[in-house]
Amino acid sequence: VTPLNAVISTPYHNCVAVYNTGTSEYPLTSCGVPDRDEGLKAVKDRLYETSSPMTVQGGALKTFDFNPTVRSVQVLLKTDGRHLVATLEILQGPKNKKQQIEVYSSDGNKRPFFAVFEAPEGGCVIRVINTQTVEYPFQACVEPYLVEGNREMVRW
Repeated sequence: VTPLNAVISTPYHNCVAVYNTGTSEYPLTSCGVPDRDEGLKAVKDRLYETSSPMTVQGGALKTFDFNPTVRSVQVLLKTDGRHLVATLEILQGPKNKKQQIEVYSSDGNKRPFFAVFEAPEGGCVIRVINTQTVEYPFQACVEPYLVEGNREMVRW
C-alpha cells in the first residue's frame, strides 16, 4: 500500500543490504536497480540545494505533517561524514503507525539516505528520529514530492 523508492549511494562498492526484522507474517519484497539516467539522484540533489535542511540532534524527534493533497513525500537524511542512524515512521490517521524504517550509513555524507514515500490516502505524518547520541547530529530535508492539484499531480 505504501511502497518505498530510495536512492542509496555506493561510492566504493556496489552492495546494499536490506533486512526485514519483522515476523514471517509480514514479508518484504525488494529489488535493486541502478539509476542509470540519475533521475532520482537529480531530485535528491535539487532537494538539498533548494530546501532548508533541519538539524536533528542525537536522541531528538522531528515531526512533519502534510495535508491531504500531498500524495508522496521525499526525505533526505545527510551527515557531515559521521554515522547516520535514524528511524523513520510514516503515519496516516491518528496514532496509526503504517511503516517504520531503520536507516544506517557508516558515512552519511558519501552515502546519504534519500527516499520517496507514498501517501495513498492523501496526507501523512513523517517522524524522523535520530537514534544516535547527541554527538551525531544529521540534516533532514522532508518535503512534498507529488501534490494533487485541481485535476493533476504536480511534482515539487
